[in-house]
Amino acid sequence: MFSSFTKKKLSDNQVANVFINGIFDSVDNGFAEVAAMINEDSAFMSSPNINTSNSGEFGLIVIVGNLSFLESTFEAEQAARVEQLIFDKLGPIYQMSSADFQKMIRDYQRYIMKVNHPSKNWIYGMSKAVFHKYGLNEFQDDYFKRMQAPNPLFLKRMDEVMGNFIWNWDAFFKKFRI
Repeated sequence: MFSSFTKKKLSDNQVANVFINGIFDSVDNGFAEVAAMINEDSAFMSSPNINTSNSGEFGLIVIVGNLSFLESTFEAEQAARVEQLIFDKLGPIYQMSSADFQKMIRDYQRYIMKVNHPSKNWIYGMSKAVFHKYGLNEFQDDYFKRMQAPNPLFLKRMDEVMGNFIWNWDAFFKKFRI
């Protein structure tokens, strides 16, 4: 009954900061394990040898996926405000304007939707985007390589991994209110 009084209230700006810091922290601390998992995956005939410092594409995929979940978690107006704050903060980090960063994110969203069509499952789309952005088709057996499609067993394992990089809004709302 009194839980809403004990929750810390955050502004949209604070939510954007928590979101950005959480995403960067998870990618910075988790990509080495993701790269190792991909490099050792039995779906590949030879190791893709993804460098543990090559997290750029992965980070953008995680940002895009989480922004897509943000849009379905908040009311439309609040999601737009928080999203704009995120673009304003991340643009300079990526050495571009807020508008250019937003365009890049929208391009990534369209890319994920394209490689994931007809599915609308964002985690599955994020897994497919990792597969394509890191050129993993080259390392598959001939059957899947000819089809230019990820081995479904690899995608299933990658879905589990990607799920760990999705912001847990339920846990967030148990601690904070906006």
